[in-house]
Amino acid sequence: MIVLGIDPGSRRCGYGVVVREAGRLRVVASGVLAPGGLPVAERLARILDGLEEVIARVRPAEVSVEAVFAGASPRSALVLGQARGVALAAAARAGLPVFEYAPARVKLAFTGNGRAGKDQMLRTARMLLGMAPGLSDEADALALAVCHLATRPLRLAGRASGGLPLAPSVSKARALERLRPARRDHRRGA
Repeated sequence: MIVLGIDPGSRRCGYGVVVREAGRLRVVASGVLAPGGLPVAERLARILDGLEEVIARVRPAEVSVEAVFAGASPRSALVLGQARGVALAAAARAGLPVFEYAPARVKLAFTGNGRAGKDQMLRTARMLLGMAPGLSDEADALALAVCHLATRPLRLAGRASGGLPLAPSVSKARALERLRPARRDHRRGA
């Protein structure tokens, strides 16, 4: 299962493509689309072109996008909404299903802390995926893909049983068990 995570933004749009192979996570591609100081419409067009190129190159099965959240200002929220629309349109043009995750849920699944900062997201990407993203937008996009891979089996199990999805606390615990590497206390040599 190849998943494309998209951290939308009009100035910088992060993308991360992750696959789970034999129980291990592997980064297929990642980066940041940064169209520079162009007018908003042109930036959005360049982001759409860039996302379509990524989708054509890596051929993901599903797309994970950050859900809407209230921005610091109405203008910021509007521009973010436009960037999200571009990401959703790119996935829809390719016929890919889109799954949305709240930022706190992604951070919890990725780092174990729903309020993780940019530094913690970058450190976790290094530790969990063995790579060093250049910008937090790239780390956030990778985290979106990883979050989707972690919660996907639980969603499918809930759907297959004909019942409701598992309770959030059960889902989070199981997802975190699959994601986090074993913790060892290095001070004790354990």
